Amino acid sequence: MSAGYATFGLAPAMRAGGVLTNGDYQIHRDFLDFIVDGRPLLFQLSDLDAVSPLASDVPPAIFTEQVRSLLLEAEAPLPDGRYVIYGCPECADLACGAVTAVIQRDGEDFIWRDFAWQTGEHADLERNGYHGIGPFRFQGDRYREALAALLDGRAPGTRRRVLLIGARVALLAKLAAALRAIGIGADIAHDAHGVPADELRGYGAVAFGRAVGQEQRAEVRRSFQHAGVDVAYVEGLAPIVPLLVAQIEHALDRSPVERRRLTRLVAADGEAGIEVTSPCRVRLTAYRLDRLYRTHAHDVFDGVLEAGRHRIALDARAVRGESFVVARTAGSVLVEAMAR
Repeated sequence: MSAGYATFGLAPAMRAGGVLTNGDYQIHRDFLDFIVDGRPLLFQLSDLDAVSPLASDVPPAIFTEQVRSLLLEAEAPLPDGRYVIYGCPECADLACGAVTAVIQRDGEDFIWRDFAWQTGEHADLERNGYHGIGPFRFQGDRYREALAALLDGRAPGTRRRVLLIGARVALLAKLAAALRAIGIGADIAHDAHGVPADELRGYGAVAFGRAVGQEQRAEVRRSFQHAGVDVAYVEGLAPIVPLLVAQIEHALDRSPVERRRLTRLVAADGEAGIEVTSPCRVRLTAYRLDRLYRTHAHDVFDGVLEAGRHRIALDARAVRGESFVVARTAGSVLVEAMAR
């Protein structure tokens, strides 16, 4: 391949949902990210909370339309031949802002150029252009092959349902309601015995409460194994709904580890150790249970970190006793119990 070419591919990614400390909900979105020269294109932009148009929850007809648009089999949705590359994860409204680019053919090749942040009908490249990004020239046959696979039904699927198993029915009901509010289906059961394999295939994760015994957990695992279903298992750290939601979000992340922004979290001795692979906004939240098993939540850090490892001191009041730390970027969540 010519040195002037960039490689093009697609990979599963997610916009992490969650329950924030102010009570707001952040919607979970699964999508396919564009992999350019082996790296997610989203990471090459400024820290951005956005998803590609190839989201798993859009209706099939619209998904197909988006794919054909990227193949230039339909007119550009915006003036000057511009296409939305990443948009708002909550509403997809252009007024919220979107990353757009010109997509054009040059012989058999496809070129993406003139990336810009756009909030209206026309992009202002002078003020809002991503001047260090692109242009990218993609070899036509490989570009078409990657996108045409989505039309053939060969796109990687997502399973966004979670099976909740525990002894505290009231807590499970609150957890299920929180998961549904951010776009993740949730069912409550005592076990998985007798559930048809087709139903079990709809789950991406199983979450166990702390009171669920080892024998019961093993039985559930056997049910999924006999059905030939590979799911993620979540061992609930504490009866704290936002914490459990964060654990489940992490379990549902099927993106390759090497293509995640947030790759490491250690919580010990009043500090959090963080590792990120590219500059991004990181939020740290501490949860703790007091002696009466009441929950306390504290936002302990919110800022942009450069690529690399970082040590962040935590407020001693936020992590005393039985406590836990949640690290969150737009696309990743990690959870750790505070070690003593």
